[in-house]
Amino acid sequence: MNTHAARLLEPDGHLRVTPGARGIIANGVAMHSGLPQGLSDGADNRAQAVDGTWFRSVLGHFATGVVAITAIDPDSGEPCGLAANSFTSVSLDPPLVAFCVAHTSTSWPRLRAAKSQTVNVLAEHQEAVCAALASRGGTKFAGLTWTDSPGGSPVIDEALAWIDCTIEAEYPAGDHVIVVARVHQLGLHGDGGPLLFFRGGYGRFRS
Repeated sequence: MNTHAARLLEPDGHLRVTPGARGIIANGVAMHSGLPQGLSDGADNRAQAVDGTWFRSVLGHFATGVVAITAIDPDSGEPCGLAANSFTSVSLDPPLVAFCVAHTSTSWPRLRAAKSQTVNVLAEHQEAVCAALASRGGTKFAGLTWTDSPGGSPVIDEALAWIDCTIEAEYPAGDHVIVVARVHQLGLHGDGGPLLFFRGGYGRFRS
């Protein structure tokens, strides 16, 4: 997953960030200051295009949880899903949540066509579940066990919580679409800590 404000998980696109003697090393490129390569501290940043790699590196320092969004494909009757780290609560009245999906996602059209969707909050030991649902092509649910939510979408075994919702609105935003969904039912499911994503890798919460 390349983490920016609204980036879906992509196992083949991880940005590995490590500390170096001269600053941050991102994909082998040294970042000597808080600016992209070629800019000095005195440059007018507002007039410059933001370097994508540096953007992902900096935004990667904002830790996020990871969710799996699932549904039943109305055409095939098979489960479908994707993994995302861009999920947030939006409103209490009415109850709304939001997540972001890349325009290039091949899973979103199937999810979107379903009568409802379920957000699964993944647990700290479910990195493999995340990888399966973030993959492209193939049978994403092979090897996964799940039960039906009240709305009829998959609730993945051992996920921390589930949220049944329907799409309220979609807003184009750059290379993603922001999906606002209305919550109809929700509940707790598993126990333990959350699966976290931070600086290009997975981790867990320690109190």
